[in-house]
Amino acid sequence: MTQVPHSQEPPPELLTSARPGRQSDHSPWNWLLLIPIVLPLLVPIYNRWEPKLGGFPFFFWFQISFTLLAAAVTAFVFVKTRRRG
Repeated sequence: MTQVPHSQEPPPELLTSARPGRQSDHSPWNWLLLIPIVLPLLVPIYNRWEPKLGGFPFFFWFQISFTLLAAAVTAFVFVKTRRRG
């Protein structure tokens, strides 16, 4: 029968969370990601029928616009926080 070696604790240098030369992901641009998260939660600001756009009530086309806004904001933040090199 083959014995499986006991797992050993990794060396302490592997347990550190920060790698040498690595930057943190804490960028002020990340705060923009709150816009497409929080705005749709504020339903009273768009809970109405008028104005209609293409026969769709404001409530529906405004929610669809949030999807486009979320994609645009996410792409913008991605470009601004991308590491070069």
